[in-house]
This record gives sequence, structure tokens and C-alpha cells, in this order.
Amino acid sequence: MAEYILDKEFNEVIYNRTDLNHKEFECCTFNKCDFSACNFIDCTFIDCQFNECNFNQAQINHTKFRTVYFDKCEFREVNFAMCDASIFEIHFKDCILDFAKMYALKLKQCTFVNSSLIAVDFMKADVSGLDFINCNLYRAEFDQANAQKADFRSSSNYAINPEKTKIKKAIFSLQGVKGLLQHHELFIE
Repeated sequence: MAEYILDKEFNEVIYNRTDLNHKEFECCTFNKCDFSACNFIDCTFIDCQFNECNFNQAQINHTKFRTVYFDKCEFREVNFAMCDASIFEIHFKDCILDFAKMYALKLKQCTFVNSSLIAVDFMKADVSGLDFINCNLYRAEFDQANAQKADFRSSSNYAINPEKTKIKKAIFSLQGVKGLLQHHELFIE
């Protein structure tokens, strides 16, 4: 049975490998906490806020994120692909998600704002209708993803192969169109 924690604030806590196992947090706030050593097992976050937290290389397999907000957090090399997919809703603002894995996730209810998404694996993910607002998508992988109606206008450095990714009605800036043609080895001047 998971321990239930409601409406608590945690400040500058450094969590160990098993500290969060079998716990459910609802309406909690985490400020400047370090989760990098964690191996989350049977952990749930509902309506939680994380501010300036470190998740770099944390193991978040089978974690449940239900309406969770991350502000100025770091997630380098974190694999989200094994998170519980039911009611999966996360929002990132001013975050670093470089080399994270979002493989085959349904991200339609998620937001990415002013974030670094360098080499993020979005393969087979559903990002349809999603707004990538001012994000760096350098080397992000969208093969076999559904990016229909996604808005990439304010983001940069993406290279999306339209032959391998569904992009019908997606929105791109004129400057960013070269990221759609890169796979064809065309030169645009």
C-alpha cells in the first residue's frame, strides 16, 4: 500500500535511491530538490509542482505523472517512456531535457516552453496539436511520430523528415522550413 502525502512543501531535499518508493504525492511542491539518485518504484504525483529540481539520470520507470508542472528543472538522460501512460500530463517551462526519451508516449496534454530538448527521442510519440514554444530541438528525433497540427513556429534547430513523420497541418516558420528539407540534402540560400 502506497503512503499518501497531501499538500506538503519540500525544500532542498536530496533524495536517496528508495526514498520515494511506494508513495503518492498530491498537491505537493518540491523546491530545489535533488532526485538524481532516485529509482522511483510505484510512485505517483498528482497536481504537483517542481521548481529548480534535479532529475538528471533518475530512473522514473512506472511513475505516474498526473497534471504535474516542472519549472527550471533538469532531466538529462531521463527515460519517460516507461511512465504510466494513463492520465499522463506533464508541463515543462525553462527546463533542460537533453537526451531524454519520450518514445511512444501520448504527449497531447503536455507543454514544452522555453526548454532545451536536444536529442530528445520523440520516436513514435503523439505530439499532435502540441505547441513547442521557443524550444531548442537540435537533433530531436521524430521518426514515426504523429506531429499533426503541432506548432513549431517559435522553436529552432529541428530536423523532421516528412516522409517518416505525420506532419499534416503542422505549423512551421519560414526560417524553420530548412529543417524539413534537411533529409533531402537540399541547399536553401
